[in-house]
Amino acid sequence: MSESSRLPAGVYLLAFSLFAMGSAEFLMAGVLPSVAGDLDVSLSSAGALITAFALGVVLGGPPFAVLSLKWPRRTALMTTQLVFAAAIAAGLLVGDYWILLVTRFVAGLAYAGFFAVAAVTAISLVTPDRNARASGVVVTGLSVAMVAGGPAGTLLSNLTDWTGGFWGVVALTVLGVFACAAGLPATTSTAPSLSGELRAMRSWRLWSVYAVTILSTASYMVSFNYLSAMLADVLPAVWIPAVLALFGIGAFAGLSLGGRIADRRPRHALLGGVLGIAVFSALLALFAASAWVVVPLVFLLGIAAFVINPALYGRVFALAGSAPTLAGATTVSAFQLGISLTPAFAAGALNLGASLTAIPWIGAALALVTVPLVLVC
Repeated sequence: MSESSRLPAGVYLLAFSLFAMGSAEFLMAGVLPSVAGDLDVSLSSAGALITAFALGVVLGGPPFAVLSLKWPRRTALMTTQLVFAAAIAAGLLVGDYWILLVTRFVAGLAYAGFFAVAAVTAISLVTPDRNARASGVVVTGLSVAMVAGGPAGTLLSNLTDWTGGFWGVVALTVLGVFACAAGLPATTSTAPSLSGELRAMRSWRLWSVYAVTILSTASYMVSFNYLSAMLADVLPAVWIPAVLALFGIGAFAGLSLGGRIADRRPRHALLGGVLGIAVFSALLALFAASAWVVVPLVFLLGIAAFVINPALYGRVFALAGSAPTLAGATTVSAFQLGISLTPAFAAGALNLGASLTAIPWIGAALALVTVPLVLVC
């Protein structure tokens, strides 16, 4: 790779930090029964810990973006990581359900704040023609958290107790603080103004990108969340984690491919991604009984799903112009909102008596609804 095409080291440091923090989002689901037993609460009450984190992410990004506008970005990044690590550690040390619920919410707020500032910092480290690629590399940290961080943390928790994986997250997050301190410039921005940020948010095209973000995220996550249940009918249980990992590997490939396409042809990346989600979701529903077809489809769905992400960030930052902080933070909230909506979509179908194969059809429909929005954003 030539020197001119190589991204700055700071972009990869941000991806590492996002991996460390993002692992906490995927880890809780893997240890939920142990958490419920240890805290003496029902499984549904333990599930509220996942919801608390998600709510923190949805609500946290935009307010933090406003509060931290005058901060050097390195300061904002280090502060959010420290708050995140402290919140996780406090919940583990106290060991009370209600305290843990609050600290998970606070951790979600800090995570959203970091994610928002990290995306803006990444594009400030590169030339404008590489904005989408830099954003894609940062978001790759989340993909690695999905395919490796969550499962590795779950394994560590199984070898110790359920807190073990979370202590690992705390340690990696603190390491990320030192990495940002050493590898990022003290400041990467001229002082932005709140009025400028709010003016940028008035763009209807920007809000159409947020709609694309919410719908496209829901379109693939609704299938991903129920893949284990669908695969249980066609594969031995021991193979299911490996197939789920294929989705994460596909996501990693999609981010790399999308980052290279989106800087020059963002609409091509968006259309290719949402149409791919629609096609692969429909095929998943049609051939759910065939393991030989389902397994490669899971990989392809991961590629289609994540080829979109760099283009979404690139489009947001292009529309926001010189006031990208609040716009980028709202993008993070839109992603999380799309994830949070998927249980409602699936539950609506299942409560009406539909089979599991109806869920990929929902994903295909959501992807097709996204297409007109892509054409106008």
